[in-house]
Amino acid sequence: PPPSIADLEPLDRLRQQKAWNWYDWANSAFYTTVLSVMFAPYMITVAGKAAGCVDADETCKKSVSVLGLHLAAGSLPSYLTSFATIASAFLLPIVGAFVDRSPRKKLHMAVFAWTGATFAALLFFLRGDHWQLGAVAVVVSSILAGCSLVSYYAILVDISTEEERDRASSRGWAWGYLGGGILLAVNLVMFIAHDSFGLSESMAVRLSLLSAALWWAGFTIIPFVRLRD
Repeated sequence: PPPSIADLEPLDRLRQQKAWNWYDWANSAFYTTVLSVMFAPYMITVAGKAAGCVDADETCKKSVSVLGLHLAAGSLPSYLTSFATIASAFLLPIVGAFVDRSPRKKLHMAVFAWTGATFAALLFFLRGDHWQLGAVAVVVSSILAGCSLVSYYAILVDISTEEERDRASSRGWAWGYLGGGILLAVNLVMFIAHDSFGLSESMAVRLSLLSAALWWAGFTIIPFVRLRD
């Protein structure tokens, strides 16, 4: 009888899954450094200055005008993230339906990621009392991050069997937490010891926000190159 030929498909799927995991590593920096830690306190400070608050923190009740609405400066980050969440709830099902039927899922993921990272990088220019650019940047980048994740999740069904998906997804989550945690730790060190690096507190925060955008955009190249459509 002819010699048996090894089934290499599981190894090929594993290689694809490892490439896929890198996008969790890439985008988690945006969620940890920007959305979870750095953005909200800094935006409150900037918006508080624009509103004329003496101590710009969560207790600042003076308002800034957003599309004709007067919102308390201390609550502005919550309003912005809530708006992005509500907008995403309407938009992401449409994006998901489109991506599920597309033969170029990794391209959609990368375009959403790189465009979102570009808007996230604009947070570097959030300074003084000029909060408007930062407000637009965080809303748009948050929505685009959601769009990129919808595309990312749609790829999993093409590179894994049903039995492999839990393991592949769990590995991605772990890889993402590791990547996001590493960059956040670096940024916290830079912020806490900003004097030692010759940085102002504001510049340390702005560089941290920029680093998350660059991390997101840079590491997205790995799954974009290694994944097959």
